[in-house]
Amino acid sequence: MKNYFFILFFNCLILFSQDVDIINPSMEIGITNWRMVNDNVMGGISSSEMYINNEKNLLFIGKVSLDNNGGFASCRMSIEKGTLEGVKSFKIRLKGDGKTYKFRLSEGYRSANYSADFETKNGTWIDIEIPLKKLQPTFMGYYSRSSPKIKIENMRLIGFQISDKQEGNFDLEIMSVKGIY
Repeated sequence: MKNYFFILFFNCLILFSQDVDIINPSMEIGITNWRMVNDNVMGGISSSEMYINNEKNLLFIGKVSLDNNGGFASCRMSIEKGTLEGVKSFKIRLKGDGKTYKFRLSEGYRSANYSADFETKNGTWIDIEIPLKKLQPTFMGYYSRSSPKIKIENMRLIGFQISDKQEGNFDLEIMSVKGIY
């Protein structure tokens, strides 16, 4: 009887703690469909790029400039609508430069973004977890109380951003992003 209980308990743990790789460059997951969107869309001069480094991680690097009322750089990956259905939180393994970044989701161009800030430790790998309830609606960089509550199944973009007057070079290395069910 003890063995049956253990097997049932173990199976329940597996069922209730599932995750899925959304970004995992070492397994060639989440390495295409990226684009950079920086403040130059509004006259700024910040710059960024993304590539896979020798360790097979995504590297989001660049320089944020406050000139010309600028101040942000971002990277966004397109995903199929419905890809994130059922996801309750995100687990991200990354190494940063001590700056604060935003993890972002969006339904697409000209819609609200859902954003959560996270801090990095300079040169140190960390795991962060971002529950859906932590993602706040924003529009054009400002929190938006009028935006609808996030509908995870409608999200079509996932990405990272640096902003909030953090001028200078930045460096964010992303090993993985997992969706937790």
